[in-house]
Amino acid sequence: MTWPARPRVRGQRLSGISPRCSYFAGNPAPLATANSPLLTLTTDFGRSDFHLPRLKAQLLSAQPDLRIVDISHDIPTYDIVRAAFIFNKVWDHYPQGTIHLLSVYDFYQPRGRFLAACYGGHYFIAPDNGIFSLIFGEVPEQTYVLDDYDKDASLSSIYARAVSHLARRKPFHEIGVPATRYTERLAFQPVIGPTYIRGSVVFIDRFDNVTTNITRELFEQVGEGRGFQLLVKRMPPLDGLSFRYHDVPEGEALCRFDSDGYLEIAVNLGRAAPLLGINVEDTVQIEFFSVS
Repeated sequence: MTWPARPRVRGQRLSGISPRCSYFAGNPAPLATANSPLLTLTTDFGRSDFHLPRLKAQLLSAQPDLRIVDISHDIPTYDIVRAAFIFNKVWDHYPQGTIHLLSVYDFYQPRGRFLAACYGGHYFIAPDNGIFSLIFGEVPEQTYVLDDYDKDASLSSIYARAVSHLARRKPFHEIGVPATRYTERLAFQPVIGPTYIRGSVVFIDRFDNVTTNITRELFEQVGEGRGFQLLVKRMPPLDGLSFRYHDVPEGEALCRFDSDGYLEIAVNLGRAAPLLGINVEDTVQIEFFSVS
């Protein structure tokens, strides 16, 4: 189960973000700070064993001045869909020049294959498992396959070498070659008709708020200002949009568009998913009323 990476059609760029990076033109974009490169980490390692601290140890050994910011290490194992969803919510809020390392389902391919890319002044390192296409809607044009490492090298050392190379603003061609093939994952889009949108639940957060793959743009395009009702499983239909959670009385369900423009189902001061019996991949249907 996947979702639109951002509300746009294939070939469009992320709103307000240029896909090009001056790094590849021989004029490196500035790092997040001049003397302290910034790295974000997103992994499925968890925090209960040695994998995460060992990765951080190798990163800092290779680049002692690195500032490491954790995005999430609680991704379910091998779940690149969840990883892409969480990462896509935050990566472009970091300053240009930030390096982003995504270590989830690293050995999707038997021998491991790792990519480095540049997009919108940010730098990305990840396994070749389709996660780039889930984040951006496509693989960035400026993508390299990391190949300058011992084939018996550990995962941590491969990542540490690549991160240190970027932190020192060295060109990618010294550690890789331009990617001519890579894994892509296609995002499922909602099904639409003249009077309905049929989407899916794609994420449930720790507050049990429910996020769907229906965007505000699609809702307005199909709805054309008509009234509607939202149907999910056996819950009572919702027939209006809220702006804030407390627009309805405590304990009542609501639907709203979140800050990224996706339709969300919530309960004011309650936990929507268990209360309403909603799970990831459940169908969500919006039916628009005919204009009399």
